[in-house]
Amino acid sequence: MIDLQLTDKTHDEERQGEALVIDAPLVRNGRKLYIESYGCQMNFADSEIVASILLDQGFETTGDYKEADVVFINTCSIRENAEQRVRNRLSQFGAEKRRNPKLIVGVLGCMAERLKSKFLEEEKLVDVVVGPDAYRELPQLLSEVESGHKAINVLLSREETYADISPVRLNGNGITAFISIMRGCDNMCSFCVVPFTRGRERSRDPYSILAEAQDLFDRGYKEVTLLGQNVDSYKWKGADANEDAEIEVNFAQLLEKVALISPDLRIRFSTSHPKDITDEVLHTIAKYDNICNYIHLPVQSGSTRVLELMNRTYTREWYINRVDAIRRIIPGCAISSDIIAGFCTETEEEHQETLSIMDYVGYDFAFTFSYSERPGTLAARKYADDIPEEVKKRRLAEILLKQQQTSLFRLQQFVGKTVRILVEGTSKKSDKDFCGRNDQNAMVVFPATEGVKAGQYVNVHVDRCTSATLLGTVVN
Repeated sequence: MIDLQLTDKTHDEERQGEALVIDAPLVRNGRKLYIESYGCQMNFADSEIVASILLDQGFETTGDYKEADVVFINTCSIRENAEQRVRNRLSQFGAEKRRNPKLIVGVLGCMAERLKSKFLEEEKLVDVVVGPDAYRELPQLLSEVESGHKAINVLLSREETYADISPVRLNGNGITAFISIMRGCDNMCSFCVVPFTRGRERSRDPYSILAEAQDLFDRGYKEVTLLGQNVDSYKWKGADANEDAEIEVNFAQLLEKVALISPDLRIRFSTSHPKDITDEVLHTIAKYDNICNYIHLPVQSGSTRVLELMNRTYTREWYINRVDAIRRIIPGCAISSDIIAGFCTETEEEHQETLSIMDYVGYDFAFTFSYSERPGTLAARKYADDIPEEVKKRRLAEILLKQQQTSLFRLQQFVGKTVRILVEGTSKKSDKDFCGRNDQNAMVVFPATEGVKAGQYVNVHVDRCTSATLLGTVVN
């Protein structure tokens, strides 16, 4: 078993920690691997790549780091507290390393790239540091460590997409899976470290994406999520597989190609940048019933001036125009967001503009944070982090309260109606209940029913709701 720990919310739908299971390889070398991942869905997908590379080297896997020969922690740099959680976890691994000096501890991902040799110099328990574009080098790097040397590779690539590597599916439910369609980001938002830790934007070829999606469906998976820092900017240009000609594929076209694999394969995607989501994408979503009516569209702030400081490259009015287009083309589409409270120089009036755009959109849910200055970003270099912490906390609390009220209101609209859900398994709170998500990404919980099992689509009559969950019963 690989234990992939996903911490509480940060950027791009960070998830709660959970133990995740995969099968061990057929050929084993007796060495055991343990992985934890923190952060966004892209980190989750990257851990699946890492697992695939090392399983091919004959590693066994374990859900207990005390049994492991190699421990990796896949890190997130999006906020300071995310990095602190990683440091705290490393100190726990350090205690185990003192007990077992042969244990190899490695740091992967965004913190690895950002802090580079600092981990090897100051964090004596770390043996190997690997950035997100260097995972192919892991076998060689582990060999260097075994020969008595520290190892590091944090070089970023303009080409690497891992398109030829079949990820090991770590979630273990055999129903839902991530497919990475692009890597990196070119947007250079002033508060964000992603362009520095994940490199420039590049799109994976559509043939490998479609082959991966088809393989998942053939193996019984019922839902795929297409991943990228900004999926709407997906653009691939290359040779047509069937003709001697060059073609271009944009995100709307890719989305349609995946939807055509089967009407029983449900498709989600994340994340969309407001400047890039086109009417073509929206019409594609509306055209196919198996493309979920849910769009994660981070606003970050409701103030045009603050958006300019953030280098988001759109205005309040542009964002509202995109929301209006979603509501017009895809009636009933759920919209979620990321919102930052207390960005540099934000006034009280601009905070109120954020609250007002929340009222206008009526987000189904949102990921909300107080501003955390990240070293090396444009904002850290140019702007003073001048909003007092108590003001940030108060503004964040107001945003959270409004979102809680709005989430409850949005879910109340489903009460008394019947929704189609994909059953994902038993509820975390009770093995007497099943759970799954509807088209709008709302979690639905209902009593376990004879004849119903994970991986099925069922209709559920919604009897009531909380601010986060729909509760109902299965109907024919």
